Order: sequence, then structure tokens, then C-alpha cells
Amino acid sequence: MISLEVPSSPTVLGKLKIPGYSDYLHPYDDTHLIGIGKETVEAEEGDFAWYQGVKISLFDVSDVENPIEQAKFEIGDRGTDSPVLHNHKALLFDNERDLLVLPVLVAEIDESKYPEGVPANAYGDYVWQGAYVFNITTEDIVLRGGITHLNDTADLLKSGYYFYSEYSVERCLYIEDVLYTISDKLVKMNSLENLEEIGSIELP
Repeated sequence: MISLEVPSSPTVLGKLKIPGYSDYLHPYDDTHLIGIGKETVEAEEGDFAWYQGVKISLFDVSDVENPIEQAKFEIGDRGTDSPVLHNHKALLFDNERDLLVLPVLVAEIDESKYPEGVPANAYGDYVWQGAYVFNITTEDIVLRGGITHLNDTADLLKSGYYFYSEYSVERCLYIEDVLYTISDKLVKMNSLENLEEIGSIELP
């Protein structure tokens, strides 16, 4: 935590050492922050760390000298990615509904390929793309479910280290009690109450 009370002389108020990092911080309320970035594992090869899956953290900053990571949720393994890491507009958050939604490309490691243990620098294979819907409070982060536009996993399986699809969810929004997920080729509507699909519209 850094004070900018005197802009020409910023001062460190408090700090927190944890695994991982946040590419983006978003206010939850006056005393809590949401961090979205990557989990990490310290490397045995030197003074650095290997990034792992996408990490969502909830920080309690009510005591600015002693911030706390109140809760965290890790998505997938090394190779997992989200547009939120590069563009904060991809994040949907509403604290009145305890709602957090983000597009995510999930990579998972098949541990059977590593009988002697999974190395920290191993990449997972892409297994899913869509939007993860969370319930987030000042105490916890809980995954409610996922919404995808992909009907065929063939593109995921053959993608290697790079994945692209016109049906990759990029943005999420809600109107009243309907959650809308948007890709280049589709808009899908789901109930915010139970995430059941209401309908979809193909885009030209």
C-alpha cells in the first residue's frame, strides 16, 4: 500500500508477501480489493518464479499497514489465460449482487504424463473457454459455474500453445436478471439466478 498524500514524495504504508501477482486490482468496497493475475511457484533454477494458473484474490486493506489476502481462487494450470489480465473492461463485477464474471481460457495438466512429478514450468493443455461466474463476498470467492460458446472441443485439442476461436467469450454484462456473454460470433443469454441458458443469437 502506497500513500500519495504528498504526490512528490510517495510513502509505503504497508506490504504483503504472497505467492503470485495481480495484473489488475479492482475495488470491492472501501476496505477490500479484488486482484486478478497469476499464481506462481518459486523456481529451483534461480531467483525467479514460474507463473501458474489465473489467480483471483480478495484483499482486506482495512488496516493499510497490514493488508491480508482474505480469500483466493486459482483457475487451471500454467497456460490458463484471461482477457482481464490485459484489459480491465473484460471484467464484470457488481458488489450489490456479489457477482464477479470473467472470460477465461483454461489449461489443465495431465499428471499421468509426468510420473516423476509435474515440473513447475510444465504447460497444461487447453480444455475449456468461456466465462466463469463467481459469487464473491468480503469473506470468500465461490465458483458458481461456467458458460461457453464452444460446441466442439476439437479446436482446443489441436491448439498447442496458442488458441483462437470466433466463439471465444470476450465480454460479459447483465441486464436485470439476465447475464449476457459475447464472442465475435454469438451472444448468449443465461439466467443470473441459476445460470440456465435462456437463448442465443448468432452474429454475422
